[in-house]
Amino acid sequence: MGVFATRAPFRPNNIGLSSVELIEVQDTEAYGPVLVVSGVDMLDGTPIYDIKPYIPYADAHPDARGGFTDELSKGAQVKVDFPQELLQKLPKEIRKSAVELLEQDPRAGYDRGRQRDFRLAYHGYDIVFLGKDGEITVTDVLKI
Repeated sequence: MGVFATRAPFRPNNIGLSSVELIEVQDTEAYGPVLVVSGVDMLDGTPIYDIKPYIPYADAHPDARGGFTDELSKGAQVKVDFPQELLQKLPKEIRKSAVELLEQDPRAGYDRGRQRDFRLAYHGYDIVFLGKDGEITVTDVLKI
């Protein structure tokens, strides 16, 4: 069989391969049959050139790894010092989620070594914080 008739990931072109779920086929007047899929890793409007049926022994991904995200999924978190008087500036219903978000260290990787003020826009508030050595300290909460 030729490379284009198989699921071989080594192809002489830039066409990507994705395992997706076919939700439905819509018959449209403008485009003819339109496939509605879920689980895609492409932008809206990207054409689908080739479709192959799902074959469990060939398409299953039991050994798939998340790469650099494997470490993140293990719950790596930073300690957050969010003084009570500042936490109370946030509406009660978003306090817990704001702390959880900060625990994930929202700073860019290249900024994690810098000691400066950072700001996190969250639900109409700017949460101002310092990051240092695996710890985040909230210094202000401002209404935007």
